[in-house]
Amino acid sequence: MPSTQAPTDVSTGDITADTAARQRLPLLVWMLGVVTFVMGTTEMIVAGLLPQVASSLEVTIPQAGLLITVYALGMVIGTPIMSIATLRLPRRATLIMALLLFAVAHVVAASTDDFAIVLSARFVAAIATGTFWAIGAVVAAAAAGPEAGAKAMGIMVGGVTLSTVLGVPIGTAAGQLLGWQGPFWGLAVLAAGCAVLLWKVLPGSKATDGKANLRAEFRRLRNTRLWVIYVATALIQAAFLGVYSYIAPQLTERAGMAEAIVPLIMIAYGVGALAGTTIGGRFGDRRPYSVIGIAVAGLIITMAALLLWGSDPIIAILFFTLMGLFGFAAAPVLVSEALQTAGPDGVLPIALSNSFFNIGVAVGSGLGGVAIASSLAEQGVPAIGLVLTIAAAVPCIGLGLTAKKTIRDQDQPLTA
Repeated sequence: MPSTQAPTDVSTGDITADTAARQRLPLLVWMLGVVTFVMGTTEMIVAGLLPQVASSLEVTIPQAGLLITVYALGMVIGTPIMSIATLRLPRRATLIMALLLFAVAHVVAASTDDFAIVLSARFVAAIATGTFWAIGAVVAAAAAGPEAGAKAMGIMVGGVTLSTVLGVPIGTAAGQLLGWQGPFWGLAVLAAGCAVLLWKVLPGSKATDGKANLRAEFRRLRNTRLWVIYVATALIQAAFLGVYSYIAPQLTERAGMAEAIVPLIMIAYGVGALAGTTIGGRFGDRRPYSVIGIAVAGLIITMAALLLWGSDPIIAILFFTLMGLFGFAAAPVLVSEALQTAGPDGVLPIALSNSFFNIGVAVGSGLGGVAIASSLAEQGVPAIGLVLTIAAAVPCIGLGLTAKKTIRDQDQPLTA
Protein backbone atom coordinates (compact mmCIF):
# COMPACT_ATOMS: atom_id res chain seq x y z
CA MET A 1 0.00 0.00 0.00
CA PRO A 2 2.65 2.67 0.85
CA SER A 3 4.49 2.03 -2.37
CA THR A 4 1.39 2.72 -4.46
CA GLN A 5 0.16 5.76 -2.56
CA ALA A 6 3.38 7.72 -2.29
CA PRO A 7 4.06 8.08 -6.03
CA THR A 8 0.48 9.24 -6.54
CA ASP A 9 0.91 11.99 -3.94
CA VAL A 10 4.20 13.15 -5.43
CA SER A 11 2.80 13.19 -8.94
CA THR A 12 -0.21 15.20 -7.88
CA GLY A 13 2.03 17.66 -6.03
CA ASP A 14 4.25 18.07 -9.07
CA ILE A 15 1.26 18.70 -11.35
CA THR A 16 -0.16 21.25 -8.92
CA ALA A 17 3.18 23.01 -8.56
CA ASP A 18 3.65 23.01 -12.33
CA THR A 19 0.17 24.44 -12.87
CA ALA A 20 0.77 27.18 -10.31
CA ALA A 21 4.12 28.00 -11.90
CA ARG A 22 2.54 28.43 -15.35
CA GLN A 23 -0.53 30.34 -14.17
CA ARG A 24 -0.50 34.00 -15.14
CA LEU A 25 -1.14 36.38 -12.29
CA PRO A 26 -3.72 39.15 -12.69
CA LEU A 27 -2.59 42.76 -13.14
CA LEU A 28 -3.82 43.61 -9.65
CA VAL A 29 -1.19 41.36 -8.05
CA TRP A 30 1.62 43.07 -9.95
CA MET A 31 0.30 46.49 -8.99
CA LEU A 32 0.24 45.47 -5.33
CA GLY A 33 3.86 44.39 -5.80
CA VAL A 34 4.68 47.89 -7.09
CA VAL A 35 3.19 49.39 -3.93
CA THR A 36 5.28 47.11 -1.71
CA PHE A 37 8.31 48.32 -3.69
CA VAL A 38 7.46 51.93 -2.81
CA MET A 39 6.76 51.11 0.82
CA GLY A 40 9.84 48.89 1.13
CA THR A 41 11.96 51.76 -0.16
CA THR A 42 10.84 54.15 2.57
CA GLU A 43 11.52 51.75 5.42
CA MET A 44 15.29 51.50 4.88
CA ILE A 45 16.09 54.63 2.86
CA VAL A 46 17.12 56.46 6.02
CA ALA A 47 19.95 53.93 6.46
CA GLY A 48 21.87 55.44 3.53
CA LEU A 49 21.16 59.03 4.58
CA LEU A 50 21.89 58.96 8.32
CA PRO A 51 24.71 61.57 8.19
CA GLN A 52 22.57 63.97 6.11
CA VAL A 53 19.48 63.47 8.27
CA ALA A 54 21.45 63.90 11.49
CA SER A 55 23.07 67.10 10.23
CA SER A 56 19.83 68.59 8.87
CA LEU A 57 17.76 67.84 11.97
CA GLU A 58 20.64 68.66 14.36
CA VAL A 59 20.70 65.29 16.10
CA THR A 60 23.32 62.57 16.52
CA ILE A 61 23.58 59.60 14.15
CA PRO A 62 22.21 57.17 16.79
CA GLN A 63 19.27 59.55 17.30
CA ALA A 64 18.70 59.71 13.54
CA GLY A 65 18.69 55.92 13.56
CA LEU A 66 15.52 56.13 15.65
CA LEU A 67 13.72 57.04 12.42
CA ILE A 68 14.27 53.42 11.36
CA THR A 69 13.41 52.03 14.79
CA VAL A 70 10.20 54.08 15.11
CA TYR A 71 9.08 53.04 11.62
CA ALA A 72 9.58 49.40 12.54
CA LEU A 73 7.68 49.90 15.82
CA GLY A 74 4.83 51.50 13.91
CA MET A 75 4.64 48.38 11.77
CA VAL A 76 4.80 46.15 14.84
CA ILE A 77 2.01 47.95 16.69
CA GLY A 78 -0.09 49.24 13.85
CA THR A 79 -0.26 46.21 11.56
CA PRO A 80 -2.19 43.77 13.79
CA ILE A 81 -4.34 46.54 15.30
CA MET A 82 -5.32 47.94 11.92
CA SER A 83 -5.88 44.49 10.45
CA ILE A 84 -8.48 43.91 13.17
CA ALA A 85 -9.92 47.44 13.06
CA THR A 86 -10.52 47.28 9.31
CA LEU A 87 -12.10 43.81 9.18
CA ARG A 88 -15.54 45.33 8.63
CA LEU A 89 -14.38 47.88 6.06
CA PRO A 90 -14.35 47.25 2.30
CA ARG A 91 -10.82 46.20 1.36
CA ARG A 92 -10.68 48.53 -1.62
CA ALA A 93 -11.36 51.59 0.54
CA THR A 94 -8.92 50.38 3.20
CA LEU A 95 -6.05 50.00 0.73
CA ILE A 96 -6.68 53.41 -0.86
CA MET A 97 -6.89 55.13 2.53
CA ALA A 98 -3.65 53.46 3.62
CA LEU A 99 -1.84 54.72 0.53
CA LEU A 100 -3.14 58.28 0.94
CA LEU A 101 -2.17 58.30 4.63
CA PHE A 102 1.29 57.08 3.62
CA ALA A 103 1.61 59.95 1.12
CA VAL A 104 0.46 62.60 3.62
CA ALA A 105 2.91 61.34 6.25
CA HIS A 106 5.80 61.72 3.81
CA VAL A 107 4.72 65.24 2.88
CA VAL A 108 4.66 66.18 6.56
CA ALA A 109 8.11 64.66 7.19
CA ALA A 110 9.63 66.44 4.18
CA SER A 111 8.10 69.79 5.16
CA THR A 112 9.66 70.20 8.60
CA ASP A 113 13.02 70.35 10.32
CA ASP A 114 11.58 69.34 13.71
CA PHE A 115 12.92 65.90 14.63
CA ALA A 116 9.90 65.03 16.81
CA ILE A 117 7.49 65.76 13.95
CA VAL A 118 9.56 63.67 11.53
CA LEU A 119 9.53 60.81 14.04
CA SER A 120 5.75 61.06 14.38
CA ALA A 121 5.28 61.16 10.61
CA ARG A 122 7.43 58.04 10.23
CA PHE A 123 5.27 56.26 12.80
CA VAL A 124 2.08 57.19 10.92
CA ALA A 125 3.60 56.09 7.60
CA ALA A 126 4.50 52.76 9.20
CA ILE A 127 0.92 52.19 10.36
CA ALA A 128 -0.27 52.90 6.81
CA THR A 129 2.32 50.48 5.42
CA GLY A 130 1.37 47.72 7.84
CA THR A 131 -2.31 48.14 7.07
CA PHE A 132 -1.68 47.95 3.34
CA TRP A 133 0.52 44.87 3.68
CA ALA A 134 -1.91 42.92 5.87
CA ILE A 135 -4.94 43.62 3.67
CA GLY A 136 -3.03 43.66 0.37
CA ALA A 137 -1.57 40.20 0.97
CA VAL A 138 -5.03 38.72 1.40
CA VAL A 139 -6.36 40.59 -1.66
CA ALA A 140 -3.41 39.39 -3.76
CA ALA A 141 -3.87 35.76 -2.68
CA ALA A 142 -7.61 35.93 -3.42
CA ALA A 143 -7.04 37.52 -6.83
CA ALA A 144 -4.48 34.87 -7.80
CA GLY A 145 -6.63 31.96 -6.69
CA PRO A 146 -5.80 29.01 -4.44
CA GLU A 147 -3.31 27.43 -6.85
CA ALA A 148 -1.16 30.57 -7.10
CA GLY A 149 -1.60 32.22 -3.71
CA ALA A 150 2.01 31.60 -2.68
CA LYS A 151 3.20 32.88 -6.05
CA ALA A 152 1.23 36.08 -5.49
CA MET A 153 2.83 36.46 -2.07
CA GLY A 154 6.19 36.05 -3.77
CA ILE A 155 5.41 39.06 -5.97
CA MET A 156 4.59 41.19 -2.93
CA VAL A 157 7.69 40.08 -1.03
CA GLY A 158 9.67 40.54 -4.25
CA GLY A 159 8.59 44.17 -4.33
CA VAL A 160 10.21 44.72 -0.95
CA THR A 161 13.35 42.87 -2.03
CA LEU A 162 13.59 44.84 -5.26
CA SER A 163 13.38 48.05 -3.24
CA THR A 164 16.73 47.12 -1.68
CA VAL A 165 18.25 46.71 -5.14
CA LEU A 166 16.83 49.83 -6.79
CA GLY A 167 14.64 51.93 -4.53
CA VAL A 168 16.93 52.44 -1.54
CA PRO A 169 20.19 53.03 -3.51
CA ILE A 170 18.48 55.39 -5.98
CA GLY A 171 16.77 57.21 -3.13
CA THR A 172 20.06 57.46 -1.25
CA ALA A 173 21.82 58.96 -4.27
CA ALA A 174 18.93 61.40 -4.78
CA GLY A 175 19.03 62.34 -1.10
CA GLN A 176 22.75 63.06 -1.30
CA LEU A 177 22.14 65.38 -4.26
CA LEU A 178 18.83 67.01 -3.28
CA GLY A 179 18.80 66.67 0.49
CA TRP A 180 17.17 63.86 2.43
CA GLN A 181 13.73 65.42 1.92
CA GLY A 182 13.88 64.85 -1.86
CA PRO A 183 13.21 61.09 -1.74
CA PHE A 184 10.37 61.68 0.74
CA TRP A 185 8.62 64.01 -1.73
CA GLY A 186 9.15 61.45 -4.49
CA LEU A 187 7.68 58.62 -2.42
CA ALA A 188 4.65 60.75 -1.56
CA VAL A 189 3.98 61.38 -5.27
CA LEU A 190 4.44 57.70 -6.13
CA ALA A 191 2.05 56.63 -3.36
CA ALA A 192 -0.63 59.07 -4.52
CA GLY A 193 -0.23 57.83 -8.09
CA CYS A 194 -0.55 54.21 -6.96
CA ALA A 195 -3.72 55.11 -5.07
CA VAL A 196 -5.31 56.47 -8.24
CA LEU A 197 -4.34 53.40 -10.28
CA LEU A 198 -5.52 50.94 -7.64
CA TRP A 199 -8.84 52.77 -7.36
CA LYS A 200 -9.43 51.94 -11.02
CA VAL A 201 -8.19 48.34 -10.88
CA LEU A 202 -9.46 47.13 -7.50
CA PRO A 203 -12.95 45.63 -7.60
CA GLY A 204 -15.56 47.06 -5.28
CA SER A 205 -16.19 44.89 -2.26
CA LYS A 206 -18.58 44.73 0.63
CA ALA A 207 -17.50 44.62 4.23
CA THR A 208 -17.51 41.19 5.84
CA ASP A 209 -18.80 40.00 9.19
CA GLY A 210 -16.08 41.36 11.44
CA LYS A 211 -17.06 39.42 14.57
CA ALA A 212 -17.06 36.06 12.80
CA ASN A 213 -13.79 36.85 11.05
CA LEU A 214 -12.16 38.01 14.28
CA ARG A 215 -12.93 34.72 16.03
CA ALA A 216 -11.53 32.79 13.07
CA GLU A 217 -8.40 34.96 13.00
CA PHE A 218 -7.60 34.31 16.66
CA ARG A 219 -8.20 30.58 16.25
CA ARG A 220 -5.41 30.53 13.67
CA LEU A 221 -2.97 31.74 16.31
CA ARG A 222 -3.36 28.68 18.57
CA ASN A 223 -0.36 27.02 16.99
CA THR A 224 2.94 26.87 18.87
CA ARG A 225 4.89 26.23 15.69
CA LEU A 226 3.60 29.49 14.19
CA TRP A 227 5.01 31.47 17.11
CA VAL A 228 8.39 29.75 16.83
CA ILE A 229 8.43 30.81 13.16
CA TYR A 230 7.66 34.36 14.26
CA VAL A 231 10.55 34.35 16.76
CA ALA A 232 12.99 32.94 14.18
CA THR A 233 11.89 35.60 11.70
CA ALA A 234 12.39 38.42 14.21
CA LEU A 235 15.87 37.29 15.28
CA ILE A 236 17.15 36.83 11.73
CA GLN A 237 15.83 40.21 10.65
CA ALA A 238 17.25 41.85 13.78
CA ALA A 239 20.67 40.38 13.03
CA PHE A 240 21.22 41.51 9.46
CA LEU A 241 18.87 44.49 9.08
CA GLY A 242 20.18 45.94 12.34
CA VAL A 243 23.67 45.93 10.82
CA TYR A 244 22.33 47.25 7.50
CA SER A 245 20.61 50.14 9.31
CA TYR A 246 24.05 51.59 10.07
CA ILE A 247 25.73 50.75 6.79
CA ALA A 248 26.62 54.38 6.02
CA PRO A 249 28.72 55.09 9.15
CA GLN A 250 30.29 51.62 8.98
CA LEU A 251 31.47 52.28 5.43
CA THR A 252 32.46 55.92 5.85
CA GLU A 253 33.73 56.13 9.43
CA ARG A 254 35.15 52.64 9.95
CA ALA A 255 36.20 51.57 6.45
CA GLY A 256 37.14 55.11 5.39
CA MET A 257 35.12 55.11 2.16
CA ALA A 258 33.64 58.20 0.50
CA GLU A 259 29.92 58.94 0.96
CA ALA A 260 29.41 58.76 -2.81
CA ILE A 261 30.36 55.06 -2.70
CA VAL A 262 27.64 54.16 -0.19
CA PRO A 263 24.80 53.89 -2.76
CA LEU A 264 26.95 51.56 -4.88
CA ILE A 265 27.56 49.25 -1.90
CA MET A 266 23.84 49.36 -1.16
CA ILE A 267 23.18 48.23 -4.73
CA ALA A 268 25.60 45.33 -4.22
CA TYR A 269 23.78 44.45 -1.00
CA GLY A 270 20.47 44.66 -2.87
CA VAL A 271 21.72 42.37 -5.63
CA GLY A 272 22.76 39.90 -2.96
CA ALA A 273 19.31 40.23 -1.37
CA LEU A 274 17.57 39.61 -4.70
CA ALA A 275 19.75 36.56 -5.31
CA GLY A 276 19.03 35.30 -1.81
CA THR A 277 15.27 35.69 -2.25
CA THR A 278 15.45 33.88 -5.60
CA ILE A 279 17.52 31.02 -4.20
CA GLY A 280 15.37 30.71 -1.09
CA GLY A 281 12.18 30.70 -3.13
CA ARG A 282 13.51 28.16 -5.63
CA PHE A 283 14.98 25.61 -3.24
CA GLY A 284 12.99 26.37 -0.09
CA ASP A 285 10.02 24.21 -1.09
CA ARG A 286 12.16 21.09 -1.44
CA ARG A 287 14.68 21.60 1.38
CA PRO A 288 13.39 24.46 3.54
CA TYR A 289 15.53 23.85 6.59
CA SER A 290 18.66 23.16 4.61
CA VAL A 291 18.19 26.63 3.10
CA ILE A 292 17.58 28.20 6.51
CA GLY A 293 20.55 26.36 8.03
CA ILE A 294 22.91 27.54 5.29
CA ALA A 295 21.53 31.07 5.56
CA VAL A 296 22.06 31.26 9.33
CA ALA A 297 25.54 29.72 9.10
CA GLY A 298 26.41 32.19 6.34
CA LEU A 299 25.20 35.10 8.48
CA ILE A 300 27.33 33.94 11.41
CA ILE A 301 30.44 33.91 9.19
CA THR A 302 29.47 37.27 7.68
CA MET A 303 28.97 38.98 11.03
CA ALA A 304 32.25 37.57 12.36
CA ALA A 305 34.11 38.83 9.28
CA LEU A 306 32.60 42.33 9.58
CA LEU A 307 33.36 42.39 13.29
CA LEU A 308 37.02 41.43 12.86
CA TRP A 309 37.94 42.92 9.48
CA GLY A 310 35.16 45.36 8.57
CA SER A 311 37.63 48.26 8.52
CA ASP A 312 39.06 46.85 5.28
CA PRO A 313 37.07 48.29 2.33
CA ILE A 314 37.27 45.09 0.25
CA ILE A 315 36.13 42.92 3.16
CA ALA A 316 33.31 45.38 3.91
CA ILE A 317 32.04 45.38 0.32
CA LEU A 318 32.21 41.59 0.01
CA PHE A 319 30.48 40.76 3.26
CA PHE A 320 27.80 43.43 3.05
CA THR A 321 26.88 41.84 -0.27
CA LEU A 322 26.88 38.36 1.28
CA MET A 323 24.82 39.68 4.19
CA GLY A 324 22.04 40.54 1.74
CA LEU A 325 22.33 37.09 0.16
CA PHE A 326 22.18 35.05 3.35
CA GLY A 327 19.72 37.30 5.16
CA PHE A 328 17.09 37.26 2.43
CA ALA A 329 17.55 33.58 1.54
CA ALA A 330 15.72 32.61 4.72
CA ALA A 331 12.88 35.14 4.31
CA PRO A 332 10.72 33.41 1.65
CA VAL A 333 11.08 30.05 3.42
CA LEU A 334 9.90 31.46 6.75
CA VAL A 335 7.02 33.31 5.06
CA SER A 336 6.01 30.10 3.30
CA GLU A 337 6.18 28.13 6.54
CA ALA A 338 4.01 30.73 8.29
CA LEU A 339 1.46 30.67 5.46
CA GLN A 340 1.31 26.87 5.47
CA THR A 341 0.94 26.77 9.23
CA ALA A 342 -1.73 29.47 9.59
CA GLY A 343 -3.38 29.35 6.16
CA PRO A 344 -2.90 31.92 3.36
CA ASP A 345 -6.26 33.67 3.84
CA GLY A 346 -5.78 34.79 7.45
CA VAL A 347 -5.34 38.54 7.80
CA LEU A 348 -4.17 38.55 11.44
CA PRO A 349 -1.49 35.81 11.08
CA ILE A 350 -0.09 37.60 8.03
CA ALA A 351 -0.18 40.90 9.93
CA LEU A 352 1.67 39.35 12.87
CA SER A 353 4.24 37.82 10.52
CA ASN A 354 4.91 41.32 9.23
CA SER A 355 4.96 42.64 12.80
CA PHE A 356 7.63 40.16 13.86
CA PHE A 357 9.66 41.04 10.79
CA ASN A 358 9.62 44.63 12.02
CA ILE A 359 10.18 43.66 15.64
CA GLY A 360 13.46 42.37 14.27
CA VAL A 361 14.16 45.65 12.48
CA ALA A 362 13.30 47.66 15.61
CA VAL A 363 15.39 45.49 17.93
CA GLY A 364 18.31 45.31 15.53
CA SER A 365 18.41 49.03 14.71
CA GLY A 366 17.84 49.94 18.36
CA LEU A 367 20.68 47.74 19.60
CA GLY A 368 22.84 48.93 16.71
CA GLY A 369 22.31 52.51 17.87
CA VAL A 370 23.35 51.55 21.40
CA ALA A 371 26.44 49.78 20.05
CA ILE A 372 27.53 52.63 17.81
CA ALA A 373 27.20 55.09 20.70
CA SER A 374 29.36 52.85 22.91
CA SER A 375 33.15 52.64 23.09
CA LEU A 376 33.08 49.99 20.34
CA ALA A 377 31.54 52.55 17.95
CA GLU A 378 30.92 51.16 14.44
CA GLN A 379 32.59 47.84 15.27
CA GLY A 380 29.93 47.17 17.87
CA VAL A 381 27.17 46.91 15.25
CA PRO A 382 28.31 43.59 13.67
CA ALA A 383 29.08 42.33 17.20
CA ILE A 384 25.39 42.75 18.04
CA GLY A 385 24.52 41.14 14.70
CA LEU A 386 26.66 38.11 15.52
CA VAL A 387 24.98 37.58 18.90
CA LEU A 388 21.51 37.88 17.36
CA THR A 389 22.35 35.44 14.56
CA ILE A 390 23.58 32.83 17.04
CA ALA A 391 20.35 33.33 19.00
CA ALA A 392 18.34 32.87 15.77
CA ALA A 393 19.92 29.46 15.25
CA VAL A 394 18.06 28.08 18.30
CA PRO A 395 14.45 28.42 17.03
CA CYS A 396 15.56 27.49 13.51
CA ILE A 397 16.97 24.19 14.78
CA GLY A 398 13.77 23.64 16.72
CA LEU A 399 11.69 24.24 13.61
CA GLY A 400 13.78 21.79 11.63
CA LEU A 401 13.38 19.06 14.24
CA THR A 402 9.66 19.75 14.54
CA ALA A 403 9.26 19.61 10.77
CA LYS A 404 10.84 16.15 10.63
CA LYS A 405 8.51 14.92 13.38
CA THR A 406 5.52 16.44 11.60
CA ILE A 407 6.44 14.66 8.37
CA ARG A 408 6.69 11.35 10.21
CA ASP A 409 3.31 11.93 11.85
CA GLN A 410 1.74 12.79 8.49
CA ASP A 411 3.22 9.72 6.85
CA GLN A 412 1.98 7.35 9.54
CA PRO A 413 -1.70 7.12 8.37
CA LEU A 414 -0.55 6.22 4.87
CA THR A 415 1.25 3.13 6.11
CA ALA A 416 -1.50 2.01 8.44
